[in-house]
Amino acid sequence: MVLPHAYITQMQGLLGEAAAAAFLQSYKEARTYGLRIHPGKLEPQPDVLRSIHSLFKLEPVPWCDTGYYYDEFTRPGRHPYHDAGLYYIQEPSAMSAAELLDPQPGETILDLAAAPGGKSTQIAGKMNGQGLLISNEIHPARAKILSENIERLGFANTVVTNETPDRLSARFPEFFDRILLDSPCSGEGMFRKDPDAVAEWSPGHVEMCASRSSDILRHAALMLKPGGILVYSTCTFNRSENESVIEAFTASHPAFAIEQLERIWPHEQRGEGHFVARLRKLDSQAADAKLHHPVSHPAQAKGRKGQATAPSAAAELELFLRFAADFAPGFSLSQHGEPVRFGDALYWLPRDIDKRFTAASLPGLKLARGGLHLCDIRKNRAEPSHALAKHVSPGDAAWVQSASADDPDTTAYLRGETIPAGSGCSGWGIVAVDGCPLGWGKANGGQIKNHYPKGLRRMGV
Repeated sequence: MVLPHAYITQMQGLLGEAAAAAFLQSYKEARTYGLRIHPGKLEPQPDVLRSIHSLFKLEPVPWCDTGYYYDEFTRPGRHPYHDAGLYYIQEPSAMSAAELLDPQPGETILDLAAAPGGKSTQIAGKMNGQGLLISNEIHPARAKILSENIERLGFANTVVTNETPDRLSARFPEFFDRILLDSPCSGEGMFRKDPDAVAEWSPGHVEMCASRSSDILRHAALMLKPGGILVYSTCTFNRSENESVIEAFTASHPAFAIEQLERIWPHEQRGEGHFVARLRKLDSQAADAKLHHPVSHPAQAKGRKGQATAPSAAAELELFLRFAADFAPGFSLSQHGEPVRFGDALYWLPRDIDKRFTAASLPGLKLARGGLHLCDIRKNRAEPSHALAKHVSPGDAAWVQSASADDPDTTAYLRGETIPAGSGCSGWGIVAVDGCPLGWGKANGGQIKNHYPKGLRRMGV
C-alpha cells in the first residue's frame, strides 16, 4: 500500500516521529475482522452460541461485550447463521461508538447517518425492543441496505428515514434522548480495509468532511433534549475531523459539555481505528433558534410499496390478526405502536414514550421502513412478510421445520427451492436453521413452497 505523502506528514505531525513510525508500520499488518452476536436471538439458543464461538474462532473485543474478533478464513458472512440474523459483521473499532452512547430501553434515539446498519443494530439490541429508534440515511440505496440489515436481525422498534439533517431538525426539535452521529469522513481508518479510500484521500477532502460534519452536528444539537447525550464518531485519525470539530462545536454551543473522548489506534489496539466523543446537552437555550421554525411538508410519506394511504389502518390490522391466527398464533403486537399502510404493505409503527411520533406525523417524512413490516394485503387476505418471520419467536409460529446448518435442505431453502415437509406441517410456517428462523414456507402435499425473498437467495451455493 502506497500512502499519500501529505497523509504521512499529517500523521507524523499528529503523533510524533516514534509513534508515527509504529502507526505507519500497522499498514503492513493484516486488518482485523469482527462480528457482534445478537443476544436476543442467541440467549435462547446456548448450543448455537457455543457453535458460533467454535466455528469462527471468536476472541472477545475488549470494549464491546457482544463483540468478537473472528478468523477471516472462517467466512461467517457465508454461513446460514448470518442469514438467520444471529450476528452482524462489523469492524471491531466501530463497535465503540454505540457502547459510549449507552442506549437504554424505552428511550427515543436517533442514529443520524446510519447505513449500513452496524451501529443501529447495536443500539436496537441494547434497547431490548422498548422505545423508538429512528435510523436515518440520506442516500436512498444505502437506506435500503440499512433497512435490510435491521430486518435481518428482526428488530421491530426501528424506523428508517431517508432525510437530510436540516429536514429532520425542523421536524424533531428537542425530541431525542440520545443521538449518534457516525459522521461521513475521509476514512483514514478504512485504508487497510479498502484501498479505494487511499486513492480518494486528500487534504482538501479532509477539510470538506470536517465542514460537513460541523454542519450535521449543528442540526443534531437542535434535536437533542436537554440532558440528552450526543455521540460523535469517525473512522478517521486527523484532528481536523475530530478534536477540532468538537472544539469548534462546543465553543459555539455552550449548552454542550464534553464527557468523554476515546480513540482507538491500529498500532495500539486490535482495530482499524475510531474516534468517539460523548457530549451532554446541559441547557436548551443555547441552541440556534433559527432552525426551530417548522417547515411545510406537503408530500405524503413514502414507504416500501407506495404512499401512506391513511394515518391508521385499523381494517387492515384486523385482517392481519385474523390470518395471523393461522401462521403465527402465538404472536402479539407491542402496545407501543399502531398500524399504518404503505401501498400493499401493512406496518406496525413504533411510538416514542411521549407519543409525539405517530402515524399522523408521517406525511412529508421520507421513509424506507415504517417499523415492523407485518404483511402484504392481497385482495382479501394477508400474506406474512419476511420481516415478520425474522421477528417472531419460533414458538409463535404455527409450525417450525428446522435443519442443521450443513443439511442439504438448509442450502436448498436459501437457494429458493422447494423442500420436503415434515409431519405436522400444513399451511404457513417457519423454516429454521438449528431452531433459528430463516423465513416462511407454505406446506402442502408433503412439500414446502419457498417464500424466502428472491433478492436474498444464495444462487450457486
